[in-house]
Amino acid sequence: MSKVGIFYGSSTGVTKSAADAIAKELKKNSIDADVQSAGDTDISTITSYSGIILGTSTWGMGDLQDDWEGLRKPLANSDLSGKTVALFGSGDQDGYPDTFVDGIGILYDAVSSAGANVVGSVSTDGYNYDASLAERDGEFVGLPIDEDNQADMTDERIKAWVASICESFAG
Repeated sequence: MSKVGIFYGSSTGVTKSAADAIAKELKKNSIDADVQSAGDTDISTITSYSGIILGTSTWGMGDLQDDWEGLRKPLANSDLSGKTVALFGSGDQDGYPDTFVDGIGILYDAVSSAGANVVGSVSTDGYNYDASLAERDGEFVGLPIDEDNQADMTDERIKAWVASICESFAG
């Protein structure tokens, strides 16, 4: 794959910072990435990449971040077969333990229904929450970030996650 497209929805800057950190880690692994706000793009730009990384924060009681609302249905109705997609998101496992990083799960459902090859699942070990739409078969379908409660773990989690997905985006 040539260049990876990283698209994020961020209200407070946490998910944007994570997107930038992911791009930096990819570059260390000789993978170039374009980082763009989901609020400033359209579905044709997203689907123009063969390697796609999507990030979102989760708001309220499990709601997808606002920048994604206009893209969720077009994403689900796209043809993503042959495309590799990885997901990440931010949430607060102490304040919202019943909806922790649900936004990742919502995006997962959209890209899965569109035929994407989703990579980058993460163990639930080390997280303390009650329920999450992002958990499937005992793992998260993408990388959860919790800057409210585990900020000291973010850099290492991003580094390990990027290392786990690099092979899927290289070439």
